[in-house]
Amino acid sequence: MERIFSVEGARSLMPEARELVAELIELRADLAELGYDLKQSGTSARGGLAEAKGLEARLAEIIGWFADQGIELKGIAPVLIDFPAVRDGVSVRLCWIEGESELAWYHRSELGFAGRRPL
Repeated sequence: MERIFSVEGARSLMPEARELVAELIELRADLAELGYDLKQSGTSARGGLAEAKGLEARLAEIIGWFADQGIELKGIAPVLIDFPAVRDGVSVRLCWIEGESELAWYHRSELGFAGRRPL
């Protein structure tokens, strides 16, 4: 069953979500650099295959946290998260994208990001 968030409930999870997003961004960059270096030269200052697997495992843990909370992780580059909600009887997603200072947007569920409106 899908979790339905109030604006207040979604906003209450944002501090922890933002901490995890900051870590996800760092992991994303580390994995990109490590993967590129290993492909190009077989070595990297970031480590080797074991380090890549460790980074991937931590990334999976972070992604799992969002799923466990009922938050939809729509993308990781940039990070885009949606909180299922209902507004005026209509299914919507409270939506936040990497770089925004607060959860301040929503869109109808069937429209996606292009339908964003301020809360």
